[in-house]
Amino acid sequence: MQLGQYLQRIGYRDAVRPDIDTLRGVLRAHVCAVPFENLDVQLGRPLTTAAGDAYDKIVRRRRGGWCYEQNGLFGWALSEMGFNVTRVAAAVMRNEMGDAANANHLTLLVREPEGGTFLADVGFGGGLFEPIPLAAGDAWHDPFRIGLRSLDNGHWQFWEDAGDGEFSYDFSPEAASEAALARKCESLQTDPQSSFVLNLVAQIRGPDQHISLRGRVLTQRSASGEQVTTLGSADQLVQVLASVFGLDVPEIGACWPRILERHAQLFGEN
Repeated sequence: MQLGQYLQRIGYRDAVRPDIDTLRGVLRAHVCAVPFENLDVQLGRPLTTAAGDAYDKIVRRRRGGWCYEQNGLFGWALSEMGFNVTRVAAAVMRNEMGDAANANHLTLLVREPEGGTFLADVGFGGGLFEPIPLAAGDAWHDPFRIGLRSLDNGHWQFWEDAGDGEFSYDFSPEAASEAALARKCESLQTDPQSSFVLNLVAQIRGPDQHISLRGRVLTQRSASGEQVTTLGSADQLVQVLASVFGLDVPEIGACWPRILERHAQLFGEN
């Protein structure tokens, strides 16, 4: 793995050093260049928590990935730059799912030499556009309101809201059990009830917008509003993934019948 190739992949051209300006710049470049996506899960291709596998997929093959891949690669790159990085096992929507959510998300805590600790997450697919201090508070990362709140027993909750309710994860600020991450990574791509098995997802961030594809529903959000389009064919799916998300995966068209079936289950329409 070569740091220079990773920086070229995300389009980051400034000097790198272990300081907050570099951390902000690299995180912004990454989320605007690398889509969150689960196409391999949809295609039945196994994924791991290994940073080397993520490097091959995201850098060499110019794909995206989900949290285990994206934050795995990002954490490796930050370590190469001299940052102190902690891989943290988080629990998405633990407030609803309880302990079943444990380790269903990999996030990162990053310490820079001045002593600050920041949540730096490129793998949640949504609102975070720059690192935020590990402290209670909230901010606008257009088109999202995002924040951190302190919970009981030393836990924290990150939340984001684009106007349709909070989406959150809880975490304890300590190093993850790599075994727990690996087990959950496997479960989320093999359990028939996993949302990643049931639903195709692709998302990409921009400086002031967020674009998501869930099944056949394409949603573009910005400060000026929301635009929703329902895709009409397998060919359109392949074209949108390529043109909007930079994902050249024509074989995903074979999943179209399953996508239509899932859409009908969720919305009662064909």
